[in-house]
Amino acid sequence: MCLVYSRAPGVLLLLAHLLLRTSCSLEPTAEWEREPAYWNDQARRMLQAALTLPLRAHRAKNILLFLGDGMGVSTVSAARILRGQMEGQSGEETLLAMDTFPYVALSKTYSVDKQVADSASTATAYHCGVKANAKTVGLSAKAVAYECNTTFGNEVFSVLHRAKAQGIIHLDSLSHLQTCNQYCEDVILGGGRMYMTPKGTPDPEYPSSSSRKGDRKDKKNLIDVWLSARKGRNAQYVWNKEQLNAVNVKTTDCLMGLFEPKDMRFEVFRNRTRDPSIVDMTEKAIQILSKNPKGFFLFVEDKIDHGHHDGVAKLALTETIMFDQAIQRASELTSESDTLSVVTADHSHVFTFGGNTPRGNPIFGLAPKKAEDSLPYTSILYANGPGYIHVNGTRGNVSAVDEEYMQQAAVPLESETHGGEDVAIYAKGPMAHLFHGVKEQNYVAHAMAYAACLEPYTNCPLRLQGSGGCKITLSGPLVSITGVFWLVMR
Repeated sequence: MCLVYSRAPGVLLLLAHLLLRTSCSLEPTAEWEREPAYWNDQARRMLQAALTLPLRAHRAKNILLFLGDGMGVSTVSAARILRGQMEGQSGEETLLAMDTFPYVALSKTYSVDKQVADSASTATAYHCGVKANAKTVGLSAKAVAYECNTTFGNEVFSVLHRAKAQGIIHLDSLSHLQTCNQYCEDVILGGGRMYMTPKGTPDPEYPSSSSRKGDRKDKKNLIDVWLSARKGRNAQYVWNKEQLNAVNVKTTDCLMGLFEPKDMRFEVFRNRTRDPSIVDMTEKAIQILSKNPKGFFLFVEDKIDHGHHDGVAKLALTETIMFDQAIQRASELTSESDTLSVVTADHSHVFTFGGNTPRGNPIFGLAPKKAEDSLPYTSILYANGPGYIHVNGTRGNVSAVDEEYMQQAAVPLESETHGGEDVAIYAKGPMAHLFHGVKEQNYVAHAMAYAACLEPYTNCPLRLQGSGGCKITLSGPLVSITGVFWLVMR
C-alpha cells in the first residue's frame, strides 16, 4: 500500500498499489514525509493489521521452502532499494514479496565446529533438524569431514525422508549427491547436466565443448535412470526454455529440466531465449505439483552466494530480486490458507553498505564524501575478497560501476567469505507463527515437520485453538506430501 499525503493539512489519501510490493513513485524526502501525520497514520494502519492478523493454527497441506544462498539481512535491504530504484523510485520504502510475510524470526547459523558456517552444514540444519560439522551433508556432528569411516551410523534424515518413511511421500532414491541423503525427483529444474551423464558425453547445447561434456565416472546416465523409474507416470526431460514452455502441465506428472552443463547463469547474463528464469521454473513446478490433491513440498534455492564470493554486488542483488519475484509468483499460485511458505538463508556474507548516503542515493553509487586518502568510495563494500586491489600502496579511484564491477574489499582474498551473523526467516500460512524470536537454524526443519505432522511430531493435536478462541477441527491426516521439487541454482 502507498500512502500519499495531500497538501491539505491533516488529510491522507490512501492508494492501493497494484503490485502490493513497491511504493508509489517518490522524490527523495517527499513533502508528506516531513509531516508527523504521515508516519502516525502509517503506523496505526500497520498496528491494526497486526491486531487483526489471523492465526492459522492448522496443518499445512503444502510446504514451500525458499532458500536464498548467502542472503543475509544486508543483502535483502540492498536488494529492496535496488528493486525500487529499478522502478524509478527512491528505493528505501519499497517492499519485497518476502517483506510482506507476517512472521519473522532470526536464525543462528553457526555449525558445531565453525563460528562462521559453510553451506553444507547449514543445509543439514535446515533440512534435517540437527547442526553438523563443516563440509559434511546429511550427517550428525559425530561425522568428520574427509574421514569416511565416521559416516556410517551417523546419518540424519530430512523432513522429506521422514515423510517418505511414514508413507506420506513417495521418493525413489536416485542419487545421494543432494542434501540429507536423498535426491528429490518428482520435479527437478536447474543446472548440472554434465554431472548426470557418463564421462565424455557431448552436451546437447554445446556439443563441441570439451569442458562441458558428461563427467560421471560410474558410466551411469542418471537422466535415463530417472525416466526409467517413472515409466507410466507421464515423465519428461527438457534442457532448454522452449521445451520447458511446451510442457503441458495437465498431462505431465514428473519433470526434469537441466538447462546448463554446470551452474545456471547469473540473471544478469542469462540467455533469455535458451534459459528459463527462476520465476519460470518455480511457476512450472507449482503448476505440476499442485495437481496432487494430497499436497506437495517445494524447495527453491538461488545462488546469490556466488555473486558475493566474486565480490560483484550487482550479481548478488539482481539474483535476490529474481528470487523474490519467484516468491511472489509462488504466492499467486498457492493459497495462504493451506500452504506454509518459509523464506530464509543458509548464511550471510561480509557485505555491507553505508557511508552516510542521502535518501535515494543509487545503491551502487558513491558515498557523498571522500575517504581519508582523498579518494571516493562506493556505498557498497566487502570486508574481504578479490576487490582488494592496491597499486603502489593506493586503492583504485572509483569512476564507474557496471554489471561486472568488483566492489572494493578491506582484506585481500581470492574469494570473499561468508558472514557469521544471524539471517532472517520469513513465514506465512499454517503454523507460520512458530517462526518467531531468535532460533537455532535446525529449528526450521522441526517447525516444518510439525506443520505437516511428520516425525517426530505425528501426535500433533487434531484440535487446535485458532484466533478469537475458535476451534479448528481436523478430521484425520490432512497433509500428504507427494510432490517434491529441487531447484538447483548452485
